[in-house]
Amino acid sequence: MVGDEWFEIVDDEDRVVGRALRSTCHGNPDLIHRVAHVLVVNRDGHILLQKRSMTKDVQPGRWDTSVGGHLDPGEGYRSAALREMHEELGISNVPIEFLYHSRIRNDFESENIGTFLIRYDGEISFDPCEIDAVRFFSADEINRLLGQGFFTPNFEEEWGLYNCWCQGQAGENI
Repeated sequence: MVGDEWFEIVDDEDRVVGRALRSTCHGNPDLIHRVAHVLVVNRDGHILLQKRSMTKDVQPGRWDTSVGGHLDPGEGYRSAALREMHEELGISNVPIEFLYHSRIRNDFESENIGTFLIRYDGEISFDPCEIDAVRFFSADEINRLLGQGFFTPNFEEEWGLYNCWCQGQAGENI
């Protein structure tokens, strides 16, 4: 595969146990690899989502998390989140907040994920090779579209985790 990249393979505890090519990891759920997600939230509390390019090998044409990218070998979650945010959306030099770790396990792939949040109302310059469109969605819009194949299954899981995180934050402010 042209442009195939190496991923670190990890165990359930996120310890590196080897390396494999992207093309081998995608399609083999026994090969757990790492991903960084960033949720971009504007001043109205709406979340930026990206419509995955039709040329993507996973979930083409579906709406997904604001930013999502695999960690390079030796890279940490935060570094990958910052790099991917810049590469995918042209966003740099913005405070980033760690939210939580999660796991995606399905018949196609297994990922350990570190999710971050930024609050952002500035310019977005997305990479048209990776993304067909971006736009902000309200929570009501997202909730209405869940389960209809509009979003990636991974984003639908992320949405549930993010809502749990938000509820926990509300409890801390009481």
